[in-house]
Amino acid sequence: MLQNVKAKVGNYLSLVKFAHTVFALPFALIGYFMATVQEGGILSWNIFILVIACMFLARNAAMSFNRWADREFDRQNPRTAKREIPADIIKPSYALAFCLANAALFIVATWFINPICFYLSPVALMVILGYSLTKRFTSLSHMVLGLGLSLAPTGAYLAVCGHFGIQPVLLSLAVLCWVTGFDIIYALQDEDFDREFKLKSIPVALGRRKSLGFSLLLHLLTTVFLLFAGITGEFRTIYWVGFIIFNFLLYYQHWIVKPDDLSKVNLAFFTLNGIASLLFATFSIADLLIRI
Repeated sequence: MLQNVKAKVGNYLSLVKFAHTVFALPFALIGYFMATVQEGGILSWNIFILVIACMFLARNAAMSFNRWADREFDRQNPRTAKREIPADIIKPSYALAFCLANAALFIVATWFINPICFYLSPVALMVILGYSLTKRFTSLSHMVLGLGLSLAPTGAYLAVCGHFGIQPVLLSLAVLCWVTGFDIIYALQDEDFDREFKLKSIPVALGRRKSLGFSLLLHLLTTVFLLFAGITGEFRTIYWVGFIIFNFLLYYQHWIVKPDDLSKVNLAFFTLNGIASLLFATFSIADLLIRI
């Protein structure tokens, strides 16, 4: 019985790619501590736990909806045919129910944070759920994904302060460009499939070489936004060490992924970007905490 429960939990964690939380969650934590330290907010463990809960609930809703919406495409794509829904491990109706439950709990959680987070929660859900449909009509679907993850630092900041600020906006712009750029690299794997099934993406629209160039441009913008965030936030040495490490890992993926060699795409997508996010957050939060 216990093993059966563990297996089912594991299936749903796999469905939502739980490990990929390392992309947005660290930036949400930066936004939380940024508001707490720089804006004179109160270090509330209740708010902290609610922010973490909202991150997981929103991501669970987004990923399960993505798997439900793309189930027929996933079934026909050799790269994704073993995912939980096409492999009949999780029924489509269960995945959709899981999505709706997490979306509802996300809204409930924002109610306990503050009014502005609650009022904006449906907007956030529209963005993160709507992404799954965008490949059907726009090549800029990668940017919608980036927009969804970019809500993390600003949302966490709002949870503490209840108002917007230039610091979390700069951080969100950095996340927008960063995620859009590495998602374009990841999408190179499905260029032929997307073209055959008339799905839209930057690789389909521009081809491999130009797509990698566009991704590089977005990552240059990421560097610029993080640079301005560091300057305007009057960060100290610890932040800049994290900044250097993050950018090294950011541009290293452009070194190892070539138009004629996509064998390192998964290394670039998950490993390098995941490590970059975790390390940058660690150094940034440490820089903030030494001010207390």
